[in-house]
Order: sequence, then structure tokens, then C-alpha cells
Amino acid sequence: MSRLSPANEAIAKELLSHYPRAKSALIPMLHLAQEQDGYVANDAMEHIAELIGVTPAEVMGTCTFYEMFVLHPVGKYKIDICTNLSCQLLGAEELLHHAEEKLGIRAGGTTDDGLFTLEDVECIAACTEAPCLQVNYRYELRLEHSDFDKMVDDLRSGKRKDIPDHGTLAKVRQHITADREAGITPPETTGTPAWFTSRLPAEENA
Repeated sequence: MSRLSPANEAIAKELLSHYPRAKSALIPMLHLAQEQDGYVANDAMEHIAELIGVTPAEVMGTCTFYEMFVLHPVGKYKIDICTNLSCQLLGAEELLHHAEEKLGIRAGGTTDDGLFTLEDVECIAACTEAPCLQVNYRYELRLEHSDFDKMVDDLRSGKRKDIPDHGTLAKVRQHITADREAGITPPETTGTPAWFTSRLPAEENA
């Protein structure tokens, strides 16, 4: 478990500068913590709480609400197989059992070499492409068992350069210069929006 590194703390402070309220930067900061360690460590959540001025419990509450964040170490590649209705009708349960046999673990487990974590998950919003899964939140669609085997073999051998390590949100971090920033004025300082006043009854506009 670790706090944000000095380099990531600098990125976190840059993120803070893009929002009118510090708390609005919470989710990007959680992604930053997960990119650093592969999961969101308790110490990192405490550090984030200090930076944005909230309690660690508030950071934990947001972190546990979203399924893209994990609170414990996982493999380099986290494989989430959807077994919700559309996928289930097209063989997702069988695909999950095949994945367990291929990887030698049960859903919820991590391989001994630390490469793969396998999860049985709810809908991942690709119902027309069933059965489907995500590897580090990158989609693999309409999978046959042989497709799964090839995917695992290619990941293990390093052939799949398109899937970064778990926790990596994007391969290129965007930096927004001060002259390109917009909308960072706290709303309470800007007065009533014009679009709102134009819809008030005439007597309230008077």
C-alpha cells in the first residue's frame, strides 16, 4: 500500500486545477492511484482525501461504488467475463468455465504467475456482441473458446501490445494548458445562468 508518488502527486495537483471544486477531481485521482499500483491502496485514498479536502470515508465510498476500481492487488491482466442474460444465452457460462480450465483458477482468483485475474461480472454494455469480456476494460467480442485461448496465449507471450497493464486508463496523458481551460469558475460565483432566467415566469424576470 502506498501514497501517491511525488510525480503522481504533481499530476493530481494539475488535475485539481481543472475543476471548480476540488471534490470533482476525485474519480480522475482514483484512476491515477490505480494506475500507480494496479489497484487503489488505502494509503493512496488517504492521500487523495488530504489533497481534495474530504474524509477518507468519502473517497472510499466513491471508490467502492464503481466497478472499475479494485481495492486489492490483481493480475497484470484482469479478465472480466460477462455472464448476464444476453451473454449467458450465447454461451457465457460455458466460456467462463472454459476460462477457469485454461487459466487453472476459479473466478475471483489470480494465476500463480500474477499475470491473470479472472472475474465473473454483470453486464458490460455490449449485449449485441455477446458473449463478450473485458481485459483491463478493453473489449473482446463474440468469443469462441478458441478465441479466448489465443487471447490468453498472446497476452502471455507479449504479442498483445494493445492492452496495457491493469490500472492504465490511457496510453497518453492529456495536459491542458491554462489558455485552453474552460468552465472552472465555481458556479456560485457566476450568478443565475441565462438559460435558466429565460425560462422563469415573466413576473420573476421583472
